[in-house]
Amino acid sequence: MARLMSATLLVAAFLLVAVAADAYDYAGAFDKCLQFFEAQRSGKLPADQRVKWRGDSALTDGFSQGVDLVGGYYDSGDHVKFGFPMAYAVTMLSWGVLEFNKEMVAANNNLQRALDAIRWGTNYFIKAHTEPNGLWVQVGDGDSDHLCWERAEDMSTPRTAFKIDRNHPGSEVAGETAAALAAAAKAFRPYDSMYADLLLLHAKQLFTFADTFRGRYDDSLLSAKKFYPSDSGFQDELLWAAAWLYVATGDEEYLRYVSQNAEAFGGIGWSVLEFSWDNKYAGLQVLLSKVLFDGGAASTAYADTLKQFQAKAEFFLCACLQKNNGNNIKMTPGGLLYVDDWNNMQYVSSATFLLTVYADYLAASHGTLRCPDGEVKPAEMVGFARSQVDYVLGKNPKGMSYMVGYGSYFPTHVHHRGASIPSVHDEKNTVGCMDGFDKYYNSKGADPNVLYGAIVGGPDANDGFVDDRCNYQHAEPTIAGNAPICGVFARLASQPADASDNSPAPAYSPPHDSSPSKQGSPLEFVHTVSNSWTTNGVEYYRHVVTAKNTCAHPITYLKLHIKDLSGPIYGVSAAKEKDTYEFPAWLTRLGDGEQFTIVYIQLGPAAKISVVNYKTA
Repeated sequence: MARLMSATLLVAAFLLVAVAADAYDYAGAFDKCLQFFEAQRSGKLPADQRVKWRGDSALTDGFSQGVDLVGGYYDSGDHVKFGFPMAYAVTMLSWGVLEFNKEMVAANNNLQRALDAIRWGTNYFIKAHTEPNGLWVQVGDGDSDHLCWERAEDMSTPRTAFKIDRNHPGSEVAGETAAALAAAAKAFRPYDSMYADLLLLHAKQLFTFADTFRGRYDDSLLSAKKFYPSDSGFQDELLWAAAWLYVATGDEEYLRYVSQNAEAFGGIGWSVLEFSWDNKYAGLQVLLSKVLFDGGAASTAYADTLKQFQAKAEFFLCACLQKNNGNNIKMTPGGLLYVDDWNNMQYVSSATFLLTVYADYLAASHGTLRCPDGEVKPAEMVGFARSQVDYVLGKNPKGMSYMVGYGSYFPTHVHHRGASIPSVHDEKNTVGCMDGFDKYYNSKGADPNVLYGAIVGGPDANDGFVDDRCNYQHAEPTIAGNAPICGVFARLASQPADASDNSPAPAYSPPHDSSPSKQGSPLEFVHTVSNSWTTNGVEYYRHVVTAKNTCAHPITYLKLHIKDLSGPIYGVSAAKEKDTYEFPAWLTRLGDGEQFTIVYIQLGPAAKISVVNYKTA
């Protein structure tokens, strides 16, 4: 028995060391985190889809009710599209891009994939917002969906769509969708200003709808009440949406709304110990603290209220850091924040995000966090956030990575239909509703499809975990749980664990639009997508690029290199070398401050344009 025990401990120690050695590949974790969102896509999958075991699904969503609701994300291991947590996931992905865009570029140049993940959600929200005071907020029913264990590609359960309107209000989901669209508009602004304008138009209408026709969405939508009830009410979403609209627009009307309703809506009254798809107060309080940190006239005008929001934000952060005079978030013996037994990792994900961004706000202002039990420096806050991330990735008592596909020891029996059933490309025959339960749900075999990047619900309060597909409280991943921590992986990848967390981020180079003039290049490119359409099931985009002369001299000769171009291009002439282009025949001189336009059409992301050579007069 002693020898057996020693051998077991040796194996456990080996696994712990093996995973721990790999635990600092944060860039790899960031990439996998985004892959999970690709695995959760509903609708017609794009050509650059990396998760090859998935196929097109739910291609007639909404059609029976006269609306196109194809697209969006499946919520977790099932196939319901719940609009409330989906919108929260998009908000948090967008916030991550806003805070960590430089780091996302440095982390395997994955900023574009993060923007693609956001766009997959926002395109769906635009479709779902069919009228100013109406929003389709759910497709599929949880009860009927959970009666079957089948692939999304084989779905046989009802795809009933549910809507809120002025007679059936839903201020939480309308407000959260407004927040998601506003945050996404801010994230897309440097790269696609026309799309950002469209997102803002919908965000403003949805906020007005949420505020004018106030009511709990789970009173109007009983099918959501069992799965995503609104325990915190809708006031936090109204404040959250207004705050994001202020961040996206700079319009003080929204900040005035927040200030006037701060007390009545609980924004400066609620001290909370969680941040989630339901309870937005801690996130709201941190977001508004940034307005205070940034300064400016609006910050000064509303300083008293903003400082009260900041005080509540710091209550939450000190509680995470175990320095809040006993009012702390519980922790497992292994050092993981512990809020709830059901999918606790979602709370770890969101808390880690807030700790990291607030630490960066403090570092930029040369401040510290003053908690009841002591002062905490920004680097210490990031260090604590890192400890939570490392626990997720394998530095824990079980030596297990709770991110699927990361490291050598991770859950292989995930509560997820698509992962647990062979791909439609391998098993061509339809897997029936009950066949799925008999053959795959109850199978002891490992998942045939690795759900890369999925962060499962995680361990129990004593760091225990049972890798069992039936263990849905701990073995099921969700998009709401993955979204906040994605950006944190990129942030940590930019800085070694032993470096000062006050060090500057890597130099930033946007994925599409750039300002080469700042680097000695003669042109400034501004990139937009002016139109998109679908032909024979393939989605095409019309890209418009304006190239402005910023070198202070007339340009008489120009050679461009255009990479990743897949369709026709207009406004330039092809040169002899592959992928190079020159001024069109009609343009022989581009004066200082003048610009010309390039238009091209292709299937996916924008092409990359750079100046190879030029001459001036």
